[in-house]
Amino acid sequence: MGIRARTRRWGNSIGITIPKEIADKMHIHEDEEVDIEIKKTFSIKDAFGSHKFKKSTDMIMREIDEGWD
Repeated sequence: MGIRARTRRWGNSIGITIPKEIADKMHIHEDEEVDIEIKKTFSIKDAFGSHKFKKSTDMIMREIDEGWD
């Protein structure tokens, strides 16, 4: 079962809260061991500015605008 959760700072650590509905459905109780698979979600903000183009933005925009006059 996969859920999306937001991390929170707890002292010097980072924690994730399991929603009550999920804990009830999976029969998870306090002080039990659970296996968790962690995968960071991709955000377009993470990639912004990381791709380098051979042409300037102005040149690309002019090429896009060609033929629209």
